[in-house]
Parts: sequence; structure tokens; C-alpha cells
Amino acid sequence: MSLATLLLLADGRLPSGGHAHSGGLEAQVSAGRVGDLDGLAGFLRGKLATSGLVAAAFAAAACHRTLGTSPPAHLARATPPAHPPRATPQPAHPARGDQTPPLYFVPDISDLDQGLDARTPSPALRKASRAQGRALLRAGRAMWAIPEIGREPHQPVALGVLARAAGLGPLEAAVAAAHGTVTGSASAGVRLLGLDPYAVHGLLARLAPDCDRVAASAAARAGDPVDELPAAGAPLLDIGAELHATWEVRLFAS
Repeated sequence: MSLATLLLLADGRLPSGGHAHSGGLEAQVSAGRVGDLDGLAGFLRGKLATSGLVAAAFAAAACHRTLGTSPPAHLARATPPAHPPRATPQPAHPARGDQTPPLYFVPDISDLDQGLDARTPSPALRKASRAQGRALLRAGRAMWAIPEIGREPHQPVALGVLARAAGLGPLEAAVAAAHGTVTGSASAGVRLLGLDPYAVHGLLARLAPDCDRVAASAAARAGDPVDELPAAGAPLLDIGAELHATWEVRLFAS
């Protein structure tokens, strides 16, 4: 596992569209439920324990689906083939004495995508997740050989597939998902509430152990059937997202 690669995947500057979303915070600020640093802390803890856990679990599961395979070295380039095969054996190299040719494996993640649909009652949140998944795949294909998994997977599913393509495992995928759950909304809090960015990052530092615990719990269940993966919900986020989608003027897309 490369720590530098994990940092790259979790970097908020990755051009994956996350900066355009508040993770539901804008609606809660407008409703008066979050108004200061303490309110933001409560929001982030609640989000991490619910939608953050779900995102981490599905990212870990998507990564787990491809643990036994990896793209051949000659396919580890920025631009994948136009129509990547589902399982194309590569010839063994006699000089290396290979016994089993590697496979370029495209995982079937449709059930994970459907599982996230079922766990996301809000159409607005489903749309936001798929938009971010599409953007994340576009960014990932500029860096690694990404299998064809559909045009608009949910963001956690896309994150898990990217993590595996980058050589990371389910735990690292879960860490990136949990980290992104809190950092995106925290950054939005600085803009929405005019909070001190140093104080907000101090809050993120205090939340880091919680992110680690959520990620570890999620990764431990990466091999579970979809129906048994975490399904924690946050009804106020769903309601807020639907109201937010009707606004004519807003700072964030979601």
C-alpha cells in the first residue's frame, strides 16, 4: 500500500467535483440547525456515523470485489482501452516462470450500486452521488487503468474501484470515504458560516480517530452480501436535500 497514493485519492483538490457539494450542510445551516463550530462538530459526527459509515462500507466492498486481480502492468496507463475485456488472460512470461496468467478483471458492481440506491431515499442525493461518481471516474482514468463499470456509479462505488486500480485495499478505500465525508462538509462550513479555517481543521484533527474507527468497521464487512452492509440513515439529510434542490439560489449543488 502506498501512503502517497492514499493521500492523492483522499486529497480534496482531486478534480472530482466534491468542492461543489456541501454534503447536506447548506440546507441545515439555512434551517438554523447548524450555526457555529459546535453545531458543525455535531453535524459532522452524526454524518460520519450514518452516511459516512455507509459510504465507507460500500467503498470497501467495491474495492474488495477486485482484490484477487489487478490490471496487467502494460495496461497501467492513463487511457484504458475503448472496450476493455471482462477477463482477458495475458500470456505467461517464461523467463519469470509464471504459473497463472494475470487477468484484467472488470467487477460486477451493479448490486452495490442498487444497494446504495436503496439506502438513499432522496432522489437529489442519489443524483449528487452519481454526479460525483462520474467525475471521480474521469479523474481516476487520467491516473490509472480503470475498468468499465458504467457511466454514473455512486461515488463510494467509484471510489472503491479507483482505490483498487491504484493498488490500495478495502481499508484504505474506507479511510478515503470516511475522510471525504467530513472534510467536504467542513470546508463548506468555512464558506457558509464564515468559520475560522484553523478552528475547523482543529475539529477535523479531533475527528480523525472517529474516521479511523468507522473505516475499520466498514472494511471488516467488505466481503458481506450487499443486503448485510450498513444501512444507517439520516432522515434530516434526505429531507434537507429535497428542499435544497428546489432553491433557485444556492451556493452548493447539494
